[in-house]
Amino acid sequence: MKEEKKIFVTKATLPPKEEFLEYVDKIWESAWLTNMGDVHNKLEDTLSKFMDDMDIVLTVNGHLALELALQSLKIEGEVITTPFTFASTTHAIVRNGLKPVFCDIKEDDFTIDPEKIEKIITKDTKAIMPVHVYGNVCDVEAIESIAKKHGLYVVYDAAHTFGERYKGKSVADFGDMSIFSFHATKVFNTIEGGAIALRDKDRRKSLDFLKNFGIADKENVPYVGSNAKMNEFAAAMGLCNMKHLPEYIEKRKRICELYIERLSDIKSIRLNKYNDDTTYNYAYFPIVVEKGSRDELYDKLAKENIFARKYFYPCTNAYECYSENFDPNETPIALDISKKVLTLPIYPDLEEADVERICSVIRREL
Repeated sequence: MKEEKKIFVTKATLPPKEEFLEYVDKIWESAWLTNMGDVHNKLEDTLSKFMDDMDIVLTVNGHLALELALQSLKIEGEVITTPFTFASTTHAIVRNGLKPVFCDIKEDDFTIDPEKIEKIITKDTKAIMPVHVYGNVCDVEAIESIAKKHGLYVVYDAAHTFGERYKGKSVADFGDMSIFSFHATKVFNTIEGGAIALRDKDRRKSLDFLKNFGIADKENVPYVGSNAKMNEFAAAMGLCNMKHLPEYIEKRKRICELYIERLSDIKSIRLNKYNDDTTYNYAYFPIVVEKGSRDELYDKLAKENIFARKYFYPCTNAYECYSENFDPNETPIALDISKKVLTLPIYPDLEEADVERICSVIRREL
């Protein structure tokens, strides 16, 4: 019996090779490979225009974008955040010598619950780091109101929402900063990469220094910085992928629609809630297994060569490295969802027959 082809949860999206090679030829001619060359600067300008003229600082990856964004605030104390996120969010807080204070999430869209934020603000709270999850935008109005009332910074982990708009505005245009990941598996990739979108353009200079070892010029180093510069080849990939972003998102949207058509009548699972105010990028397709075992479904899919992802599991406040510091039971909704959620395969090249195959297994098992 012929083995079914493997379907992975995601797959890197690549532009036509010849488009990328045109940039490679130019890079070869200039021999300028990194340190903010022409291609890097062109990508920053392109992204700035795309995100409603926000000031954009490119980085080597999304994690260092998070770390440097927090470092640029020059704060000490506590940062309120969500445990229902990727490791990077919490690690960036801790690696800045700050204390994460975990707020539970909303059950319907998995984002941080503003109604619970104010209850955990203390005299040591300096910032809020909310996370837009699966393309679901946080309650930005409520978070902004709380931040203004208490004099707090807001830094959004917007890794899941590149290209999205909320009530007509770029998702980058909320909070003091928004951080994006351009990892190979994201809707938009630069192979590896990230960016910080700034509301306060005066912060730009310090971030440019921080991503380049803290160096201001040949003789002055005012910051303890890192090496977080995006190289020219990564920037070239980004410029190529930007040309095709609308078609990538349209293909993802069609796959989401197929999943919804084939799974919405299954009472034992809950699908993602979509908001009419948001223009989505369709980065993920999560299901919440309300009746039955998420882990058993995950295993059954894997036996059929379909590789979904328990994303996010475990919650970051349940990580082994934080076991002596935090109790995941203090965020019960996040803990519960983390044990039930499964993100299904989605990427532009996923074929309709593959979606049918995935859905047939889910229908059979649930």
